[in-house]
This record gives sequence, structure tokens and C-alpha cells, in this order.
Amino acid sequence: MKFEGTQEYVSTDDLTLAVNAAITLQRPLLIKGEPGTGKTMLAEQVAESLGAPFFQWHIKSTTKAQQGLYEYDAVSRLRDSQLGDDRVHDIKNYIVKGKLWEAFESDVPAVLLIDEVDKADIEFPNDLLTELDKMSFYCYETQETIVAKHRPIIIITSNNEKELPDAFLRRCFFHYIQFPDKPTMEQIISVHHPDLKQDLMREALEIFFEIRDVPGLKKKPSTSELIDWLKLLSAEDIPLDVLQGRDNKSAIPALHGALLKNEQDVHLFERLAFMHRRG
Repeated sequence: MKFEGTQEYVSTDDLTLAVNAAITLQRPLLIKGEPGTGKTMLAEQVAESLGAPFFQWHIKSTTKAQQGLYEYDAVSRLRDSQLGDDRVHDIKNYIVKGKLWEAFESDVPAVLLIDEVDKADIEFPNDLLTELDKMSFYCYETQETIVAKHRPIIIITSNNEKELPDAFLRRCFFHYIQFPDKPTMEQIISVHHPDLKQDLMREALEIFFEIRDVPGLKKKPSTSELIDWLKLLSAEDIPLDVLQGRDNKSAIPALHGALLKNEQDVHLFERLAFMHRRG
């Protein structure tokens, strides 16, 4: 099994190499990078490229490792016992399989995405070490050991909101998605907006990277926000001269709400525009 990218996802050489290295080593691939750089989409496209089933486990602050294995629905069983339902005699009817269990049961090697692992408690990654190592776990309610039919390709994403435990990091192959340079970004845009006028794309890219370079910006716009902005520019048919008529990097660009996502950054650009006019 070898990942070679897809028509819907522009994968750099180093990212492609990292995916295939993790597959060869049979280790989870830990992907970090700025929000909006395509970490989640990577897992989807790896599954599509390999023709593999795809399972996504999105992690929240309240997520526990056990939920990825299974949960026992004791409340439903109690209710069914009170109603005299025959299902109550088989405890398996009340085992809710988690994404890890579903991936383990797949008849062909699957792709399992553990998305935004850093959102959970600090102990969450350590609680999965044994299961990720042995590719098995024990279900106490049914008294059976669940063993993976095939080792899934596991992709774990992190936005770097908190440090991950060393024991967990040792078991992963790590890759940081660097923010795309202009040539790579042009390829990404061509995938999402193949009919976009080239002069509009080039001017929009200049503005986009200038915005990212502004000192003091609280949240730099990401790739996904650039894609949204270009979609708006095209839909609203914004003339090229409107973009070109900016005041030397100081004026707020048209439809800036797609790029600037908090009031501090908007006020920063307003101050820059005011200072430029005063100058």
C-alpha cells in the first residue's frame, strides 16, 4: 500500500514520504500544522487513494479513550428489562462499538483518523498506548478480546494546543505540515478553483501573503480561509482593479471577513490604513 496523492489533495513530496514511511513502519502518523492546512483532509484522501474504508474519531475536551473502544449502554438494558424485552438476555445488544473497534473489524486494512488529539485530557494519548501497540483490547462485559483483523493505518492530528506525552510520541512517526509556499498554494487553488482567472489569483495571493506577514497579527489566515476568500471574490465578481487599488499593503482587502477572524486583527488593519492616510 502506497500513497501517491489524489487529484483533490496537493501533497508535497515530504508529506507523501511521511505517509508512506508510517505505513511501512506500521506506526501511527502524527500530523501537526497550522489550523486549516489540510490535516484532516489528508486522512480522507489517503483512504480514497488506497481504496480503504475510512473511520473518523473526532476528539473533544470531554472525550475519553474508552469511547474509542466501546461503551456499555446500561441505561438501555435497564429500560428493556423493565419492559420485558428479550434483547436484555444478550449483553452484546448493549455494547456500542467505538471507531477503533470498527476499524479493527474491517475486512480490509482501513484508515483511522484520530482528529485533534490535543483537545482531550493530557492522559488521553497514554490511555491508548496498549491498544495502538498490540492492536487489541479486552471487552469486560462480553469477556472477549477484540483483535484487529488488519492493522489500520492510523493518522493522528494535533493543532499543538498542548504538549503530548513522550511515551505517546515515541510510538508515532511525526510530520509537521509546513505552510505552503506560493507555487504550492497555486496548485492548491487550481484544485479548488480550476476556472479562476490567473491574474486575480496572483493578486489575491500577493495580498494573502502580505496579510500573513503583518507584525502583530493574532491569527494568520490559513489555506482554507484563502479558498473561501477566493470563492467570494469570484462569486461577487470583484474587479481586479479593486484588489490592485490597495494602499501599499495598508488598506483592508475586500471581503476581509473571510480572512480576518477577530476584531483585534481588523482594528490592526484599520489603524494601519489610518496611519498610511495620515502619512
